Amino acid sequence: MSAPPTADNARAPLEALRAEIAKAVVGQDSVITGLVVALLCRGHVLLEGVPGVAKTLIVRALAASLQLETRRVQFTPDLMPSDVTGSLVYDARSAEFVFQPGPVFTNLLLADEINRTPPKTQASLLEAMEERQVSVDGTPHPLPVPFLVAATQNPIEYEGTYPLPEAQLDRFLLKLTVSLPGRRDEIDVVTRHAAGFDPHDLTAVGLRPVAGLTELDAARTSVSRTTVSAEVTGYVVDICRATRDSPSVVLGASPRAATALLAAARAWAWLTGRDYVTPDDVKALALPTLRHRLQLRPEAEMEGVTTDAVISSLLLHVPVPR
Repeated sequence: MSAPPTADNARAPLEALRAEIAKAVVGQDSVITGLVVALLCRGHVLLEGVPGVAKTLIVRALAASLQLETRRVQFTPDLMPSDVTGSLVYDARSAEFVFQPGPVFTNLLLADEINRTPPKTQASLLEAMEERQVSVDGTPHPLPVPFLVAATQNPIEYEGTYPLPEAQLDRFLLKLTVSLPGRRDEIDVVTRHAAGFDPHDLTAVGLRPVAGLTELDAARTSVSRTTVSAEVTGYVVDICRATRDSPSVVLGASPRAATALLAAARAWAWLTGRDYVTPDDVKALALPTLRHRLQLRPEAEMEGVTTDAVISSLLLHVPVPR
C-alpha cells in the first residue's frame, strides 16, 4: 500500500494548474488563484467584470487544464430552467416519462453571463449549488463529484441584466473582480493577438490537462490537515459579526459566510506552503469571500459606499490576534 502524498507532492499539480492557465490569460493571477482556492474548498465562483476582460477565457482555460468533464451554458433572456437542469421526456418505446439530464450534470459548469437570464432560470441552480442534486417531479438526481459552478457576469449597472438574489449570491464561495489589465499586461495581450493567438483554440497555445480527480482529492485531503487555531477562528467570527454592526450595512455576513471565509483562508495558507492559518490569510480572502454577501443601506449606496470599502474599514478596526 503506497504512502499518502506529502503536502508538497499534493501541491505540485495545483501549482501546475495555475501556470497552465497563465499560458492563455495575462495579468489575472489573483483571479486564477481564487479559482484554485474554490476547487480546493468545493466552492463555486462568481467572476464579475466589464465585457472584454477575459472572464469566459479564464474559466475555459481552467476547464482545459483539468481532466474533468466540463460544459458551458450561455445564459440568455429566453433560457428556461429545464434548459439547465434537464426535464422529463416521454419515451414512446417504454410509454413512460424518462429524465433527460441537462448540462448541469457535469464536473465544471461554466454559467456564462448568468445575470442576463431572468430570476426564474437563475434560481434553477440554487439546489444544484447547495445540495449537489437536482429534483425533478419530486425525484432527486445527484450531480457528479466534484461539481463546481464558475459563473461570469457583467456589472449590474449594464443594460439587460438581472441582479442575482441574495440567496443565490450566498451560494458562491468567492466573488472575484476581473479588472482591466495594466498597460504592460494590455500590451502583452494585444501582442499575443497580433501574433495569432486565438482565444477559441486553447490547444494551439499548448494548454493541456495537468490535474484531475485524483490530484484534486489528494490536495483537498492535504488542505484538511492545515491547522486553524482558536484565535484565528475567533478572528474570522469577529470580522463577520462586525459586518452586522456596520451602520452602512442592512444585511451582514451570516455564519455560512464565516465558515466560507475560514475554508478559503485555510486553502490559501496551504497553497502558500504553510500548514497553519494566520490572520493575514484571513485578511487576504476577506474581500472575495464577503463582498457579495453584504447588502448596503440605500443611503450608503447613494453616498458611493461600496462593500469592499466597508470590509476594508472593518479589517482595520477588528482586533487581530497575536
